[in-house]
Amino acid sequence: MAMSAEALAGHVRKEFSKVLVGQSEALNQLLLVVLTGGHALIEGVPGLAKTLAVKCLAHIFHLQFQRVQCTPDLIPADILGGNIFQPTEGSFRLHPGPVFTDLLLVDEINRMPPRTQSALLEAMEELQVTIDGKSYPLSHSFSVFATQNPIEFEGTYPLPEAQLDRFLMKIRIGYPAAAEESEILSRYQGGFEARDLTKAGLEPVSGEALQAAREEIARVRVEPKLFDYIVSIVRATRDSAALTLGASPRAAVAMMLASKALAAMEGRDFLIPDDVKSAAPPILRHRLLLKPEADLEGISPDQVITEIIANIAVPK
Repeated sequence: MAMSAEALAGHVRKEFSKVLVGQSEALNQLLLVVLTGGHALIEGVPGLAKTLAVKCLAHIFHLQFQRVQCTPDLIPADILGGNIFQPTEGSFRLHPGPVFTDLLLVDEINRMPPRTQSALLEAMEELQVTIDGKSYPLSHSFSVFATQNPIEFEGTYPLPEAQLDRFLMKIRIGYPAAAEESEILSRYQGGFEARDLTKAGLEPVSGEALQAAREEIARVRVEPKLFDYIVSIVRATRDSAALTLGASPRAAVAMMLASKALAAMEGRDFLIPDDVKSAAPPILRHRLLLKPEADLEGISPDQVITEIIANIAVPK
């Protein structure tokens, strides 16, 4: 059944609320990633339902879901799959890895060694993988949702800037409020089971609804002055005294795409500056590298982004 992007977003939020308590901003951003066909880096301590949120998205959109638990000994074949010899056939046959799916949850991506990270990079950027010299296409709905724990450093491999830049946005999930945490306990006491979402009564949407929403987002109009506004924000990150590394042109494209999705989710077919302001923090925060002295002073990328936006004239 066809529905507008605004109606689709409302439906997904309603279905989310059957499974997850609170976290409305983070869940809105997860939905935005699916609507734009991007990838997301999700940061939060263990136990905040990051995996559950992505599984819920897959259920609602009728998308395939696979999960990879990263460890320091993970090799590319563990994600991509490989050709295995079949004695009965006398030939090799591809055994596809978990990357051959729609939504791929990469848990604790910063525990993945660099060689395996680079294999995932091709999948994220090219929507294909190369196994034994042959290329295989991935699903048109392929999105990576990678989680990382912000407080653990032992046994981790920091993601290189080239990989971070491939993520459309970095979504932060924090602790729930006290009332929300009580509601979580109440739901579990009432029989809620996170491992079996089929009992949650989720009403899925069709693939046609997702495709229609994406086409609607593509039609959102962007005035030239808003191109200039987005570019001004991105270029200001390169001149910031607090940053060693600013945002790339890919960040400007990502900000425009995310802003258009926000506009469509609000029922508009045109972009306004507030869409850009809302999209900027999750789009930029993982693409900026703080100078050591700024880091020591406790300045965060989000603070730098807020200051930059405050100092740039809003187009009329």
